[in-house]
Amino acid sequence: MEIRDKVVLITGASAGIGLATARRFAAAGAKLALVARSADILNHLAEELKSRGSDAVALPADVSDPKQVQRVIEETDRHFGRLDVVINNVGQAARGTIADLNPDDFRKIFDLNVMGPLTAMQAAIPIMREQGGGLIINISSVVTKMNISGIGAYAATKSALNMLSETARGELASEQIRVISVYPRVTATDFGKNALGVRSARRQQPQGSSNQPDTPEFVAEKILAAALNEPDEQYME
Repeated sequence: MEIRDKVVLITGASAGIGLATARRFAAAGAKLALVARSADILNHLAEELKSRGSDAVALPADVSDPKQVQRVIEETDRHFGRLDVVINNVGQAARGTIADLNPDDFRKIFDLNVMGPLTAMQAAIPIMREQGGGLIINISSVVTKMNISGIGAYAATKSALNMLSETARGELASEQIRVISVYPRVTATDFGKNALGVRSARRQQPQGSSNQPDTPEFVAEKILAAALNEPDEQYME
């Protein structure tokens, strides 16, 4: 998809990969709907992007709340008159082995990592159908391709997202709505610091990853490449 002048909604836009992605898509000429919980940070980012000539709107919301997700999708459509790309980026981890994992932590990250993207997809699909197509990019993780002690709950949520993406890809292909899964590796963000659960759980670096974590800007470049080239899956190689 050509990104210039397309309307792109990004969840988790206030920090890390989401923030870098917002800046990269703005530089490519997209119109941005910025979604995250922090209104102050989002408003500051929207003003930053506007000062650089981009069209951006801040839409504070908690993506784990289906009503708030529905609202920001509808507000984006009303504000810009269309919705071309949804990037489901927001996510959170929960630490703990299967033996000691707090079930409440798992429910919280499942609501955010799985139900949030699902709600966004269900709200965006009717809009995309009416306008003749669109693009959904779901940010997964390379940990879904391996077995790492202590982060099984997080990997499980992203694995569920993978299956939703794969199924939707087939279901929506004839309607020109494309669904892409993106698989970041270890990335230099505060993601790990914000994880729920057992702080003493041993952390492991995914096998096959580089010694140095990827930068958010590197991952954002890969997400842009996915939007431009529309592969079914986008890895960091």
